[in-house]
Amino acid sequence: MLKLRCFILYFLMLPVLVYGQGNVRLRESFNKGWKFFAGDEKEASKVNYKDAFWRSLNVPHDWSIEGDFSNFNPAKPEGGALPTGIAWYRKSFVVPSSSKGKNVSITFDGVYQHSEVWVNGKYLGKRPNGYISFSYDLTPYLRFGKWNVIAVRVDNSAQPNSRWYSGSGIYRNVWLETTGEVRVDLWGTYVTTPEVSESHAKVSVETSLKNSGAGSNVILKTFVVDEKGKEVGKSEVSVHIEGKSAVANQKISISNPILWSVDRPYLYSVVTEVYIGKKLTDHYVTPFGIRFFNFDAKKGFSLNGQPLKILGVCNHHDLGALGAAINVRAMERQLELLKAMGCNGIRTAHNPPAPELLDLCDRMGFIVMDETFDMWKKKKNSKDYHLDFPEWYKRDLEDHVKRDRNHPSVFMWSIGNEIREQFDSTGISITRELTSIVKRLDQTRPVTSALTEMVPQKNFLFQAKALDLLGFNYNHAKYDSLPLKFGDYKFIASETSSAIATRGHYDMPSDSIRRWPKDGKTKLTEGNKDYTVSAYDNVSAYWGSTHEETWKTVKKLDHIAGLYVWTGFDYLGEPIPYPWPARSSYFGILDLAGFPKDSYYMYQSEWTSKPVLHLLPHWNWQEGKTVDVWAYYNNADEVELFLNGKSLGVKAKENDDLHVMWRVKYEPGVLKAVSRKGGKEVLVREVKTAGRPAKIELLADRKEIRADGRDLSFITVKILDKEGNVVPDADNLVKFSIRGEGFIAGVDNGYQASMEPFKADHRKAFNGLCLAIIQSSEKRGTIVLRAVAEGLDPAVISLKAR
Repeated sequence: MLKLRCFILYFLMLPVLVYGQGNVRLRESFNKGWKFFAGDEKEASKVNYKDAFWRSLNVPHDWSIEGDFSNFNPAKPEGGALPTGIAWYRKSFVVPSSSKGKNVSITFDGVYQHSEVWVNGKYLGKRPNGYISFSYDLTPYLRFGKWNVIAVRVDNSAQPNSRWYSGSGIYRNVWLETTGEVRVDLWGTYVTTPEVSESHAKVSVETSLKNSGAGSNVILKTFVVDEKGKEVGKSEVSVHIEGKSAVANQKISISNPILWSVDRPYLYSVVTEVYIGKKLTDHYVTPFGIRFFNFDAKKGFSLNGQPLKILGVCNHHDLGALGAAINVRAMERQLELLKAMGCNGIRTAHNPPAPELLDLCDRMGFIVMDETFDMWKKKKNSKDYHLDFPEWYKRDLEDHVKRDRNHPSVFMWSIGNEIREQFDSTGISITRELTSIVKRLDQTRPVTSALTEMVPQKNFLFQAKALDLLGFNYNHAKYDSLPLKFGDYKFIASETSSAIATRGHYDMPSDSIRRWPKDGKTKLTEGNKDYTVSAYDNVSAYWGSTHEETWKTVKKLDHIAGLYVWTGFDYLGEPIPYPWPARSSYFGILDLAGFPKDSYYMYQSEWTSKPVLHLLPHWNWQEGKTVDVWAYYNNADEVELFLNGKSLGVKAKENDDLHVMWRVKYEPGVLKAVSRKGGKEVLVREVKTAGRPAKIELLADRKEIRADGRDLSFITVKILDKEGNVVPDADNLVKFSIRGEGFIAGVDNGYQASMEPFKADHRKAFNGLCLAIIQSSEKRGTIVLRAVAEGLDPAVISLKAR
């Protein structure tokens, strides 16, 4: 991760570095110093409006996550059961007099939703879609050298408008950009690699130039540099700008390129310089990767000529206790946990992601399905994007593709998820039009859509004959018949499983598969009173399957390029199978706090070569109860189980088994598993009977963080007995206090029906664990977190902010 940290630091410094290039392009964070008001103020767009009583804060900001859960909130549990509504943001700022004669613009990476923006009382425009990035030219309305006021109205009041938790507010980064009059346009470079081999690569660069002044003849110098900043290729061309814009194309050859892959995600950069005469007027940097790939109808996916199964997950955009407000470290932690599981793919379900997520995927090696729409003209909720689709789909799709098309991690575009036009002929024309929009902007990646209908004659998105890659959701038992039904098409399992589980909860028997609920019309009657679901991999939603059922099928079918499991992490909203007070999903391989469920280790044993032996469940039961004991393992021939030193037998996986199981009559003590290969011990794992809660343990994922006001340390809080064992049913209320250069950004425990707030200084443990998220201030120093609970020995941990 050191390489990644250096990359992030480099891009944090990039505004300063670029500004130093002849003082021509300054891209600076516009996140600090906003005023916020929850409610609608009709006069708030005016310059002289008095906002002194408004709350001061920095963005990214999600006001919904700060609220209380309620079944009466209009978003309902399906939308996270948190408040929405209308709110305003205002910011006063000065653009220096030296910027007069230059171009000044503002870019919002995402505002949820129906945003409207004013500067100095002048209306700039609106964007209904809460996931789309957009920009406005401020130049004509600014008062250089004087105070200016920008105002943003956010309207998330029309509910329900989402099938999951959306968040509310300016929840992604905001940027202020100052450039010369002749400049690279917004998302104005398009970098492709039409020829790639181990010895040679040809880099094609299309540059869109914008001119706010008179017509100009400019020199466009383009360099390719490697990760060390060394120049490896260049091109120079003269461009005449007739009117306000022009497009230039350049070809650059590179010898012996280092190819981007999931194991070695190497990045180059295109550096674009624009000159009028000898005067530098713009300096623009575009990271990219050099790789080639193929989807084959019979053999699946290959990267750089090597077969590779896409082992992916779908993820919604919320970050658990932090809500929808993006934080690079929180996203990085999620990707680190997934990478350690063996995951190599991300589907941005079901919307354009934050740009920083793709930056991380570029650097960490993930194969991304970049998705734009969850619906077209036909609704899924009464107030969703179908109301805005007719007016905005073209602009939104174009902006999405232009923004993301240089990311080497993006391997396919998805124009929709389970679109309802799939079932009538209107789907044909819309599919063709959306695909043509994508192809006009990028012909280097296949276009797909996540489909559900597996009868060709009834699937009108397929009937359009426009999709390059057919994505199918669920119905894993029919994957083997896809070539017979759809012919010589290429396939990917775009969404699979929908297995459900609660971390640390186990119901017997474990080898009886349950569908909760059993269909779309029947309410769940056999569920648990505490709104939990067994963590044995034996429960799924009625439309899905268990993790093991799905993976057993996909792993043996070469024509399936890979899969994206629903989901990597639990997310807020969509609490299937339960009604209120359940308020977050059960689908994740990891829970909302980022603690792995047991299925995590099944994937790790299958998707990685690292030795794995995972033993479940915990070992605190009623005397004499029959308990199902599972073990996930790899790199071994067999596993032997011991209880209090007595062997309970040797088990080995047979046929397509993914775990082994023993039925054991419970007695307290030590349950031990030993894996062996060729008779030699590989790994040993023990689970011990825990006593009463006695003390707290605090474990930080990082004990040193950056003193930048954004960096995070995730503190795992464990409730232990006096011997140091996690107490598997502990629910102690833990209270936190903090001093030094940091604050508590959020707390969680992963329980899907908890009504406790995320923004608090306390949290009950759930099944022995909870989480405190610590955020740095902007000062160097020590951060000390103390955790106490009644009757337990307290714990203290120190962090360094550097």
